[in-house]
Amino acid sequence: MRKILALILCTLLLIPCLTSCIGIRPNAKDKGAEIPVHLTTEIYNLDPAYAYLDDAGAKILSLIYEGLFTLNSDGKAVKALCKDYKTYTNRDGEFVAEFTLKQTKWSDGRSINANDFVYAWKRIMEPEFNSKAASLLFDVKNARACKNGDISIDDFGVVASETRVLQVTFTHKIDINEFIKTLASPALVPLREDKANRLDDWASYYATMVTNGPFYVKTFIPGEGEMVLERSIYYYRDIESETQALDKYVKPYRINITMGDTEDAMLSYGEGNLVFNSQIPLSARASINATKLDTLSTATYVFNSQRAPFDNADVRRGLSLAIDRAELASIITYAKAAEGFIPNRITDKTGSDSFRENGGALISATADMAEAKKLVSAAEDKEISITIRDNEVDRAVAEYVKGQWEQLGFTVEIVAVTFEHYTNIEYDQYRDLLYTAYSTRDFDVIAIDSQMLSTDAFNELASYAKPFSGGAMDLASGNFDAVTNLSGYSSEEYDALIEEAFAAEDKATRSELLHKAEEMLVRDMPAAPLFVYENAYVKNKDLSKLTTDYFGSVLFDGAKLANYSRFKPVEENAE
Repeated sequence: MRKILALILCTLLLIPCLTSCIGIRPNAKDKGAEIPVHLTTEIYNLDPAYAYLDDAGAKILSLIYEGLFTLNSDGKAVKALCKDYKTYTNRDGEFVAEFTLKQTKWSDGRSINANDFVYAWKRIMEPEFNSKAASLLFDVKNARACKNGDISIDDFGVVASETRVLQVTFTHKIDINEFIKTLASPALVPLREDKANRLDDWASYYATMVTNGPFYVKTFIPGEGEMVLERSIYYYRDIESETQALDKYVKPYRINITMGDTEDAMLSYGEGNLVFNSQIPLSARASINATKLDTLSTATYVFNSQRAPFDNADVRRGLSLAIDRAELASIITYAKAAEGFIPNRITDKTGSDSFRENGGALISATADMAEAKKLVSAAEDKEISITIRDNEVDRAVAEYVKGQWEQLGFTVEIVAVTFEHYTNIEYDQYRDLLYTAYSTRDFDVIAIDSQMLSTDAFNELASYAKPFSGGAMDLASGNFDAVTNLSGYSSEEYDALIEEAFAAEDKATRSELLHKAEEMLVRDMPAAPLFVYENAYVKNKDLSKLTTDYFGSVLFDGAKLANYSRFKPVEENAE
C-alpha cells in the first residue's frame, strides 16, 4: 500500500513538470510573457532596403525578418530559412547554387516560398531602385547588366525552380561559403510583392506590412513613441496542430517597446516598469555598468560633393580633421572612434583576420585644427547645414561638430527632421524625411548610420564607386546617366580600383586593392566616419536567455521573464 501511495505521490509531483515541458497550449488564456523594453530611438520605416541608414532600425529588423542564413555572435553562418543547399555546374558550364527553404509562413499565414526571395532581390537590382546592397549580388548571372538597364530584370540569374527551391546561377565558380555569409545580410531577407509593390512606404505602418521573423509588428505608428511586437504563431509552427505549443519556437508573447524620452525611460527602468533598456540617456552613461556589444554600424557625416564648398576635397578633409573623434566617443560613451570607413570585426583576405587591424588607423582620433584651417581656407561659401534625426545622440554629435566647424569660420545650422504623414489608398503612411533628403541629395551634410551589410569590406567601399553605387541609372531626368554614390562623389580612379578588386580572383590581391580604395576615400573624404556604435544595455535579473548576432543586435525569441504576470494588463490578470 505504501508503494502504491508513493507512486501516486511521484506521479502528482511530475504533472507540473510535464505540463511545463509541453509549453503554452494553443487555447491557453495566458499566452506568455509580455516584456517591457526601451529598445531604440524613434523609427519611421521598417523596410529592410533602408536598414543601412539607421542603427535604431537595425535593432528591430533582426526581430521581425529572417533570411536564408543568420550570423551568430561569433560570425558563423547558421541556417535560418534555408533547410539545405547544393551546388553543381549546369550543361552551359555555369555554376549553380540551389537553396531549399524550410516550411514556414508569413505573419498573416501565407506560406513563404522561393519567389519571395526572387522578388526581394530583383527589387534591389532594378535600375531605378537605389540601394547599396546591390553589389552583394553582383556575382549572380546578369546582375550588373540588369542593374544598368541593359537587359530585362527577368534575365537576373535568380529563379524559383520549385515552390520552395531558390536557384541562383553564376557565370563563374564562386566561394559558396563566402556567398552563404553574404546571404546572412539584413538586406537580403524575403519580401512580399503584394505588400512592398503596393505602397512606397508600406513598412511605415503596421496595417500595411507583413514579416517573416519570430515576431510581427502588432502596433507601430510613427511619432507615438511605442511599438508592440507579438509572437508570430506561424513561425515554423504547424498552425493546425492542437497540441504543438505556442511558444515552441518563440518564448515571449510580446515585446512592448517604448521609444520615448531617454530620461523618462531610465526612471521607468529604475522603478521596475521596464526590464531592458538599451537607450540609456547621455547624462547617465558614464555611471552605468552596462553590457556592451560591438556593432557594424558607423555614425557618418556625408558631404554633398556636388554642392559648394563640399565639391572641394580639401574642404571636406579639413572639416573632417576638425572633429576630435576621441572627444565624440567620450560624449557618446558607448562608441569607439572611427579609424576608417570599415569598422572592426570585418574580415580580410583569410576570412579570419581583421580588415581594420591590417589596414591600421587611417583617421586620427584627435583633431588637427591648424591643418583644418589651412585646408578650408579656399571655401567661399561658409554657411552650411547639418541634417540629422531628431534624437538625443544625433543632436549631441551635431552640437559638438557645429562648435568645431564654427571655429573654422563657418556658420552652421542644425536641421532636425522626423517624418511626414500622408494617406495613400486610404492607408496611413509615413515618409522618413531623413531618407528623403538623403536619397534626393537635398542636404549640405547629413548624418547617417552606415551599417555594414556583410562581413566583407567590398560592399561598403564599392558603394562609393559609380558602377557599384546601388543606383544604376538616372531614369527620372530621362538622360539615363549612371548614378554616383548619394554623396555625389565621383572618381574615375576610384571606380577603376573597385572594378579591379571585383575582378580579382586572388584573395591577397583583392585585399590589397580594397585597402588602397579605403586609403583613397580617406584622402578624398566624401563622407566623414565619426564613431562605431556600441549597443549597450542594462536588464533586470528576471530577464534571461537573451542572445545576440554578429551585427550587435539583441535577440528576444528565446527570452524568459520570471514573474511576468506583473506586467500583464489588469484585465488579463483578472482572468
